[in-house]
Amino acid sequence: MKRLFLLILFISQIIITKNASAQDSLYSFYKSIPIPGNSSYDYVSIDSVNRHLFVTHGTVLDIIDLNTEQLIDSVTGMKGIHGVAVVNDINKGFISDGKAKSVVVFDLTSFKTVATIPLSKEDADGITYDPFSKKVFVFCGDANAACIIDVNSLKEVATIDLGGAPEFAVPDGNGLIYNNLEDKNMLNVIDTRLMKVIKAYPLSPCGGPTGLALDLNDNRAFTACRQNKGMSVVDIISGKVITTLPIGAGVDAVKYDAANKLIFCSNGDGTATIIQQISADDYKVVQTLNTTYKAKTMAFDKQTGNIYFSAAKFDDNKKILPSSFEVLIYKRTK
Repeated sequence: MKRLFLLILFISQIIITKNASAQDSLYSFYKSIPIPGNSSYDYVSIDSVNRHLFVTHGTVLDIIDLNTEQLIDSVTGMKGIHGVAVVNDINKGFISDGKAKSVVVFDLTSFKTVATIPLSKEDADGITYDPFSKKVFVFCGDANAACIIDVNSLKEVATIDLGGAPEFAVPDGNGLIYNNLEDKNMLNVIDTRLMKVIKAYPLSPCGGPTGLALDLNDNRAFTACRQNKGMSVVDIISGKVITTLPIGAGVDAVKYDAANKLIFCSNGDGTATIIQQISADDYKVVQTLNTTYKAKTMAFDKQTGNIYFSAAKFDDNKKILPSSFEVLIYKRTK
């Protein structure tokens, strides 16, 4: 009888554990979309108006239709691209072509190249559109600077000294851009009216900040850091670091789901850390999502809740295997 009781207890514990595990899985793998080519890859971003996913891929920008989940077109002829800024007001996209020291402008519906804008600074990488100033900001890592492009004249009109190597940058829509400095462990605040850095917040214990997202309702920034494998919550008014949560290794991007109060950190170690925002100052890790090695950049679709990772398979020498590049899609399970 005792053995039977212990057996029942053991089985019950297994069932409880499995149920708890299932309850903790907010997201799960849905499908992958294969993409031709074996080049390196970087940012992925979404044009929510036209329902397109932009995937930077070596010398090519691949475009996926979010409704059909099919690769529909590409922008080609570049030398080494990184990011895309979407400006729906003028129906144009802006691609940072770091190796060409330029920005390539394309039509958001025909995907035809409209212009190529030469830059005065080296190593164009991150790129974002500031709707307040109606300017595109291109962040140049090696130059420790940002180049500013007027979206109407399609010309570089100014540069800003950033004081360090920039990583991700996010505008608040009211004339400020927040930008991580990876080598200085700082969060810059750029005034787009004055075209200069007006504040620089130290991010300790964060080391090597990369990805960045904003919660404008609570005046919080979420900055992810490689050196300490943590995501820090920062008060963007005072610059105070509120708390730091553990995440995976090799983080790059961070996205924020304001509707469900979730923060996503994509890590190069084959995981994505999902964090629940309980309040402005209270957070907890709710899922470590298994992705794949070097799936470190991602996009979040506000309409569906899907998250998208660009990824490839690698050999023992860390070279991309032929015909292995793809976009991985993960869906909300509850």
